[in-house]
Amino acid sequence: MRFKFTLCSSLIFVLLTAIFGRAVAAESTFAVLPGLEAAVAFWRQIFTRYGTGDVVFFDPFDHGKIYSVLRVPDTDEGRALVERERARILANYDLNEEDGRVKTQRGVKEQFIAGLKISGRYMSKMRQIFRDEGLPVELAYLPLVESSFNVRARSTAGAVGMWQFMPDTGKKFLRITDTVDERRDPLVSTRAAARLLGENRKLLGNWPLAITAYNHGTEGIFRAIDVVGTRDLVEIIRRYQSPTFGFASKNFYAEFLAAADIARNSEVHFPFLRPHPPLSLHEIEIKRQVSIQSLLKPAAVSQSDFFEWNPALSPTATMIPAGYRVKVPPEKAGRFAILQRRTLDSPVKKKSGVVTRNDTGSASGKIAAKYKKARGASVGAARSAGGSSTSKSTTVAQRLKIASR
Repeated sequence: MRFKFTLCSSLIFVLLTAIFGRAVAAESTFAVLPGLEAAVAFWRQIFTRYGTGDVVFFDPFDHGKIYSVLRVPDTDEGRALVERERARILANYDLNEEDGRVKTQRGVKEQFIAGLKISGRYMSKMRQIFRDEGLPVELAYLPLVESSFNVRARSTAGAVGMWQFMPDTGKKFLRITDTVDERRDPLVSTRAAARLLGENRKLLGNWPLAITAYNHGTEGIFRAIDVVGTRDLVEIIRRYQSPTFGFASKNFYAEFLAAADIARNSEVHFPFLRPHPPLSLHEIEIKRQVSIQSLLKPAAVSQSDFFEWNPALSPTATMIPAGYRVKVPPEKAGRFAILQRRTLDSPVKKKSGVVTRNDTGSASGKIAAKYKKARGASVGAARSAGGSSTSKSTTVAQRLKIASR
């Protein structure tokens, strides 16, 4: 089924674009830059109007030009219909396919709503983290674009957590081992993201570039500035040509503006939406490595609940390394504190020739690494493509697209 925009609807789109641009500029720290109004309005529709069954055909160089909307499933048959519709648009508008003037984008309304609901668990504390760092609290809405607030999100490029940190960038701010990956901790990773965004702002001089650098990488943005000779994001989008500076990076700031505006006014867009209640967990620092089961059984806590409260811990972990801060509900905090003190008071069991720590930074990890290296096995870290070194340019919306030209 195909929907065509009439002249009247096109005029309404232009009017809403102008109104939306002025509204966001007036209420937000982050202005809609002249030239990005249509892009912000486009992503606003993708997040609130179109669902996963809708494929929007549009001009990526002029987001206000929507050729048609096709409602098809994401199946082989659906993809064939999409290609047929693309061919029709190219013929009707006398376009050359190589010019890239027809792009498709699936809606993400359902996923965006889910992200807004989940954000209720963390938003209050996340906003406080940004206040403590002296940064705009609206930055707490960025995970709506990155991961829909899914703490266990993992991209095909290796980005992990709600803030989608790549390994190399994550290790600058977070603990990442075989046992603990703080990229999956919602609040610890938020503090890391705040520090990274703050650094980007100081280095690049403005928020549009700082936020775009979160996706494309700080060094990548510096290269763009050197080539184009300006720190104006709109000019960089128009003039900078690079294989790595693609559609996702060019649209990242516009997506953020749209997402932040919707989140601030969620009752207008989704009047029946009910966010999840705030998650209240106490933290208890583990002073000495301890078995998980030695804590769970006496505290009458299920393993599934424990790992739900502590997503940074590997689900296959049997030991909690020293220094990790266990998260538990308030009613369990006292019991866990007592068990922690008992662990500290008990003598360390020594077994000759046996090392039991699982942490990759421990003695056992080093021995295992040397052993594997001696046998020629690879123990290298995963490749990185994000942060301040290399680009990470896949957003939630782009991961759901069905075709790209």
